[in-house]
Amino acid sequence: MERSVVPSMDLSKPSTHANLEAAFGGESMANRKYLFFSEVAKQLGHKDLAKLFRDTAAQETEHAFAHFRLLHPELVVNNPEQLSDEEKQAILSRCLELAIEGETYEYTTMYPEFAAQARQDRDSGAAAEFAEQSSESKEHAGLFRTAAKNFGLLTPIEQHHAETYGVALEALQGKGSAGQADQPIPGKWICKVCSMVYDPAEGDPDSGIAAGTPFEAIPDDWHCPI
Repeated sequence: MERSVVPSMDLSKPSTHANLEAAFGGESMANRKYLFFSEVAKQLGHKDLAKLFRDTAAQETEHAFAHFRLLHPELVVNNPEQLSDEEKQAILSRCLELAIEGETYEYTTMYPEFAAQARQDRDSGAAAEFAEQSSESKEHAGLFRTAAKNFGLLTPIEQHHAETYGVALEALQGKGSAGQADQPIPGKWICKVCSMVYDPAEGDPDSGIAAGTPFEAIPDDWHCPI
């Protein structure tokens, strides 16, 4: 099925723009949830159910794309062969700018605030329940502690993403080149799966890896805590 030209839409009314943002977020979340459910079903041997979740996730992606096209009509490409090199670069630059904006918000605002709230929740409500020696309260405190830890881990990850997009944008503008270095940079290691940054100076105390532990000394059974 051929894709039709995306109609222009008046987004001058804040409510319409907010609704589109919410719809895009909802459809995007559904896509990732269904892919997760598909993996669960696959692991449990339900191939048909796994396929159902995977197919539905693909449909949710199309829904999200439709909303995003209305939010950012400047990124819609109908006839790429008719675009000049300048127009192509402008579109790619805008994509990178939006990516940098999102990642920067995550590491400067979102995750630091989430981590602070998780610590507050752990130290207040859960602490009061500890007095009753409730197993449920211990579980809640553990969840809050894990959330605070994960939010803290994600902060440098999103900063790394933003910086990587920044390098790509500069390369696109002819201000250098982008790509992986021929030799690894000493000092820190980045997981290629989740982008977790392992800093030997900090280690991973929650997983039994003491501060000051070099990456080479980490046990083979250690895995990224995210």
